[in-house]
Amino acid sequence: MITRNNARLTLEGARAILAAAEAKALEMRIPQNIAIVDEGAHLLAFARMDGAKLSSVEVALTKARSAALRRAPTGPTPSGDPTVMNSLGLALASDDRLTCLRGGLPLVVDGQCVGAVGVSGGPEADDVAVAQAGVEALARFAQ
Repeated sequence: MITRNNARLTLEGARAILAAAEAKALEMRIPQNIAIVDEGAHLLAFARMDGAKLSSVEVALTKARSAALRRAPTGPTPSGDPTVMNSLGLALASDDRLTCLRGGLPLVVDGQCVGAVGVSGGPEADDVAVAQAGVEALARFAQ
């Protein structure tokens, strides 16, 4: 076989993921920037909640793109060593498309990455919790 069928994240799916992530951020009372991208790291949906940090808009986008392109959660390198040199090197080598900051999670359906969610505006642990709410929403809809 020289072709394969691929699952694709729809705009409707991206909006559902965004709504779940936004609901979690509201519950946590942390205004967030939330980005949903497809498997190629192209933006499908974005929300800047009222009061979210303007400086975090690009960070949320970068986290989403990084998780989609790496097919893995964003965060420190596999060695677990988030040094300044590793972080800067990753960003420079990827033309600012990859980041070591936590808060980006891949969206996976049947073992295949269909996109990613990136969240920024709070502490990294809160960003991850909001992104996880989006991942869980996809899992509910994909069943």
